[in-house]
Amino acid sequence: MKVRGFEIVKGYEDRDIHIPVRKTAKSAAYDLEAAEDIVLPSFKKGDKPVLIPTGLKAYMQSDEVLYLFPRSSGPKKQGISFPHSVGVIDADYYGNVDNDGHIFIQVINLKDEDVVIKKGDAVAQAIFQKFLLVDDDNAEGIRVGGFGSTD
Repeated sequence: MKVRGFEIVKGYEDRDIHIPVRKTAKSAAYDLEAAEDIVLPSFKKGDKPVLIPTGLKAYMQSDEVLYLFPRSSGPKKQGISFPHSVGVIDADYYGNVDNDGHIFIQVINLKDEDVVIKKGDAVAQAIFQKFLLVDDDNAEGIRVGGFGSTD
């Protein structure tokens, strides 16, 4: 029985995508890499964030979530910042009909010049976590889509 982990999404099977690993025995997070080269334009007021594809999806238990955090070196080395601070991947995002649960990293570039992210560059870190429900929780909705589909 699968408990939690990462898989390659449909359409990326032959693109040499690396399944994330922790780098040290006491690391909490799994490093996520860019699945392709992408140019991040220098951010200007009114610009939309850029979505960096990872080529990955994550499976987990129904009472778990996958949090996406910026890497501590992201702003200095790559100019990467998360406009939303933390990404949230719900258990029911896995395998959805819109995009198979493809995890994208939403970023803006804080540098004065465009930045090129190369395939294989670490762009985020991911941590699986249990979550709690309130006493009167009665959520019955069913996810019917991918990115941003619950609103």
